[in-house]
Amino acid sequence: MLGIEPIRAALEFVRMHFGDDGGSSAGDRHQVVLFPGLATDHRYMAPLRKFCERRGHVCYDWGRGMNSGPSGDISQWLNKLSADVAAMVRGHKKRVTLIGWSLGGLYAREIAKTIPTRIRQVITLGSPLANVATSTHVGWLYEMLNGGTTTIDSRLAKTLRMSPPVPTTSIYSRSDGVVAWKACVAGRGAFTENIEVDSSHLGLVWHPDVMSIVANRLAQREGSWSPWIENMATGGKNGKCDSGRISESS
Repeated sequence: MLGIEPIRAALEFVRMHFGDDGGSSAGDRHQVVLFPGLATDHRYMAPLRKFCERRGHVCYDWGRGMNSGPSGDISQWLNKLSADVAAMVRGHKKRVTLIGWSLGGLYAREIAKTIPTRIRQVITLGSPLANVATSTHVGWLYEMLNGGTTTIDSRLAKTLRMSPPVPTTSIYSRSDGVVAWKACVAGRGAFTENIEVDSSHLGLVWHPDVMSIVANRLAQREGSWSPWIENMATGGKNGKCDSGRISESS
């Protein structure tokens, strides 16, 4: 799968230009912060950013340039990133949505745990929830960019697997050629959902089905979140959801 990822992503990019721009869902124009995946920056996230901006949302880049992975103590690095994001959106009254692709989604989840009163929801795209090296085919790239190891101690790994205390949507693909899809599935909860699409890993940031789901999630009123499966009639027709209003099971 890894070898044909670029070809699949290119075809999905073409599909995006012939899509319906996410259906009729329209949000309240709240702010969105985007987090790129490993070895990418704001330029790779541009299709998703433009899509959100066309729907009236003010979008922010995460502000760290290329994502080369955390440096030094991971917990301290994530706390500093959370503080920077909090300062970035301080001037807005509405809570913001965090959208992260691949490793960037892991950052988004941890930020939501640190500053939950400022976050409306988190949307992750093909994001491993823990053990980055063992759940992806590019752990070697992470180590090269980070200058160290991808080993995560058991306590931190448990923390990373915990869902944020805000509505959280994990979008994943079983045919993902980079990240093992099972690593992207979050534990079920009252405000946690996992939505399956048929996409390459590289194409998740512009896949038409992903765009429809993102549009639907952004269109929900603050404080009135409900799972995708309950919104399919108005938000889109594609995507399988295994969420439900049940207590956290893992």
